[in-house]
Amino acid sequence: MLRTRVAPRWPLGVVSAVACVVGTSAQGAQAQAPRPYAEVITAGARTDDGVFKVHRIGTQLFYEIPKAELNKDYLWVTQIKKTTIGAGNSGQPTGSRVVRWVTKGDRVWLLNINYSVVADGSTPIAQSVEAANYPAIILTFTIAARSPAGDPVIDVTPLFMTDVPELSVRGEIGGGAFDPTRSFIERAVSFPTNINVEVTQTFTRSTDPAAGGRSAYTGSITRRMRGPSGTVLTHHSMVKLPEQPMMPRLFDERVGYFTQNVTDYGTDENRAVRKRYITRYRLEKQDPAAELSAPVKPIVYYIDPATPTKWVPYIKRGIEDWQVAFEAAGFKRAIVALEAPANDPDWSPEDARYSVIRWLPSTDGGATGPHVHDPRSGEILQADIQVNHNMLQGLEQNYFLKIGPLDPHARVLPLPDELVGRSLRHVIAHEVGHTLGLPHNMQAGSGYSIAQVRDPAWVKKMGHTPTVMDYSRFNYVAQPEDGIDPRDLIARIGPYDSWVMMWGYKPIPGARTPDEEKPVLDIWAREQDQKPYLRYLPENTDDNPGNTTWGVGNADPVAATRLGLMNLARVSEMLTAATSAEVDDSRIRLEELYDLHWKYLMTAVVRVVGGATTQRTPLGQNGRRFVVLPKESQAKAVQFLVQHAFQSPPLLIQPQIVERIEPGRVVERLRMAQQAIMTELLQNRRLDRMTEQVALAGSIAYAPVQFLRDVRKGLWSELDQRTAIDIYRRNVQRLYLETIDDCLNGAAQPSAEVRSLLGGELRVLDGELQGALQGATDEASRRHLQDSRGQIARILDPRGMRRVGGGAP
Repeated sequence: MLRTRVAPRWPLGVVSAVACVVGTSAQGAQAQAPRPYAEVITAGARTDDGVFKVHRIGTQLFYEIPKAELNKDYLWVTQIKKTTIGAGNSGQPTGSRVVRWVTKGDRVWLLNINYSVVADGSTPIAQSVEAANYPAIILTFTIAARSPAGDPVIDVTPLFMTDVPELSVRGEIGGGAFDPTRSFIERAVSFPTNINVEVTQTFTRSTDPAAGGRSAYTGSITRRMRGPSGTVLTHHSMVKLPEQPMMPRLFDERVGYFTQNVTDYGTDENRAVRKRYITRYRLEKQDPAAELSAPVKPIVYYIDPATPTKWVPYIKRGIEDWQVAFEAAGFKRAIVALEAPANDPDWSPEDARYSVIRWLPSTDGGATGPHVHDPRSGEILQADIQVNHNMLQGLEQNYFLKIGPLDPHARVLPLPDELVGRSLRHVIAHEVGHTLGLPHNMQAGSGYSIAQVRDPAWVKKMGHTPTVMDYSRFNYVAQPEDGIDPRDLIARIGPYDSWVMMWGYKPIPGARTPDEEKPVLDIWAREQDQKPYLRYLPENTDDNPGNTTWGVGNADPVAATRLGLMNLARVSEMLTAATSAEVDDSRIRLEELYDLHWKYLMTAVVRVVGGATTQRTPLGQNGRRFVVLPKESQAKAVQFLVQHAFQSPPLLIQPQIVERIEPGRVVERLRMAQQAIMTELLQNRRLDRMTEQVALAGSIAYAPVQFLRDVRKGLWSELDQRTAIDIYRRNVQRLYLETIDDCLNGAAQPSAEVRSLLGGELRVLDGELQGALQGATDEASRRHLQDSRGQIARILDPRGMRRVGGGAP
């Protein structure tokens, strides 16, 4: 059955005890009895009638709360509408919570309501759940008057003119103390289901060097406020939650959705049951009997009027691209894009009733797509997608870098608006997907073979990746001879997106509770067994090479990277001509483009080593959840890295390009690129995982001893060949030793097995270095070998070498 939430109640004895503490005014005097209504809400009041009556009298703001709206749940959403440069971002959400207004005698309390712990109200344990879920008081208000109908009237000015912790934006902007002398209420508007209040708030500069940091609400990095003070226009929107919560849908780990977590103590199980509901919009069919029906209420996204006009059509298409996915769930025109109404003073992009694509004047790249949902059910109520203006430069660069050789219109920077617009359309579709409830799914792309990714007919029908919810934005695996239409080189809504929308949004007739939906949902989820491209894995599952950020053709990362490098070589030949028309920032563009994609390509190959394929299957379903990659595949990946990442890659050593960037840093630039790959390859957890794989899979697995031997032989091949070692290879070999030093002597202590493996490798290498020194004729190489032996001694006995002053043995 559907679990009911236990609404927190207020026992009279407890209320009396609390009232003795808080039932006084700020000055400490006993709260006054309500005055006559006309003495408080005078003839000079400006009144707006809606879900509450809102009265402005001078600098004071009063709420007149209908008795019918007391003890009801409201969602309070706070956003930054405008900001001083350096103090957060305009359009930035800063928090949301469920609140409730209750009266106690001549006071009104604003309560913070938590729905993370639940129980069926008919069960005995519901009493304990209620006692453990006592609402926190955000603020208390003396009732200033009562309306003729008996509705309480309260002065809510302190709610907005003091820094209330639960509603504060201070943490998001990295500000210091709130300054009421430079803060004031701008406007307050009441609508049928919500109230919007905008407040100019000024904060002094923080003296705490740790101010700023990661936002608790969005997870994004906040910036410490610069300058003597910062002023923001804060928007508060209080929206009435649905009287009847939407029936939740239970989460399945095989299907990618954001979730709302609850702990249910009211089940028959002998434990506290942790339940996860997916977050999704409420969609209901106008015609429940129709296979395809318009929704009762479509999902609407508005486009910020601040958006540059030329990009509006692409943003609309990115939003409405999801219509085809919702058709798989049985809805036609389920999602629509509208331009914001012009000259409407009551329309605001911060209004929590509206989902808006916001265009921000920010030099940061990228976009974000958070949403706000009802914690009782997971119902998505509102979303704000934030697009930073400077993201366009990143789109342009990535298009050129990854598929420039495949599109004859992409040979010169800046690119034509049409190409940038197509890329923007994809980004909008991606961010809208987040606001529809979907997290990233980097795994899906590994369901396509290299042949399929290069097949024009396949790509035309299925795309080069099955989802817009990964980062496989451009098909860099395709080759010029494949003849793929450039319009098909950018990812679009794919089969995974339609399938996941079907799974999350399709009504299940006859199911009255979330548990009754589970058998049908399980049948739908098992479609993954025959179609690997429908599979989902959370982001950053680093033991699966198919789950790689930016990866295309992840079913075979080595082959995909080889093809990607071929395109990157073509790009390098185009760079000078492509950027020569730019005067002011051509050098900067070259520097940004030069080696970034190369590192991403190599990282995809690194993750083959110690990797396993993963399919999330319930314990009751046949089939293995993890399958170790064959050792032949892993050894092939190591050899590829030795040949292409740790040799002197001519792709990154081109004087005609390097000399246009800066003098004399080609060696260092290459070293930095290779360092990222070396650090990723040689890490303790990879060696521990490979050790476990050998213990479980035996000869199928790639033994860490063999892996380390292959790496050593590949990186120090000059020792066997008795050849001179150039500066690029000397740097690779130094990186090898530095990385092992960090593994053994860094902050994270290695396991005993890893210490044994790496220590043994260094001792073998030291013996090989000693032998190679006998025949070394190149002086630079000889000194390098001597220094390497000294470094090995320091790594193996760091304390002992410090005692004797170091040096080569």
